[in-house]
Amino acid sequence: MCGLYPTRHGNGWPDGWLPLLTMSTNALMNFSDEALERIIEIRDQEPGEDEYGLLIEITGVQGLQFGYSLSFVPLDEAEPSDHVERHGDLAVVIPSADTENMTGARLAMSSNPMTPGLAIDNPNNPSPDIPDFDAGDLTGPIAERVQQVLEHQVNPAIAAHGGQASLVGEENGVVYLQMGGGCQGCGMAAMTLRQGIERILREAIPEIVEIVDITDHQGGENPYYAASHAHSH
Repeated sequence: MCGLYPTRHGNGWPDGWLPLLTMSTNALMNFSDEALERIIEIRDQEPGEDEYGLLIEITGVQGLQFGYSLSFVPLDEAEPSDHVERHGDLAVVIPSADTENMTGARLAMSSNPMTPGLAIDNPNNPSPDIPDFDAGDLTGPIAERVQQVLEHQVNPAIAAHGGQASLVGEENGVVYLQMGGGCQGCGMAAMTLRQGIERILREAIPEIVEIVDITDHQGGENPYYAASHAHSH
């Protein structure tokens, strides 16, 4: 759940000069009617004649999910690089650094009576930080070394996010992996594989020719990939 927080600092633009903002026709987020009505009601209490937009920022990670800050800012304080989209009478501002992780998110009124207010339901999860691996003690064939890296380095890191990576097989330097748990069907699974697991495996085992993700991402709790994208990365 998210509350509304004070606006970010002033825009820093010279007097008499305003940034050129582009209103996007491609909405990244969607809003429930009830939430949209409530947000507009709060926005209309802002002083002055300026048009205010709802700024939504990712502030960090809380447990297995992103943390957010919601605030109202005059549209002339938005950065030129910000993504600005309109939902009815409401302009929504999303910093460029957060657009990928906010794609597909929905803002609605919380259905939990213990946490009333606005809540963001986001299909994207933070990508786990997989630390570097010391390959000095690795021995055996490629498959055995891959298994050692997965067991001792990768899976402990992604387990906190409910995920697991399993070795399905290895042939002529081609390693076949399967993502399970929270990683199956997750929109961040490809990023986790490319930026984390694949990097660690290639650095630890230079003989690896290719790493193939054979996960059925259509079968997870949150299917993300089309079948044509679920074979290799």
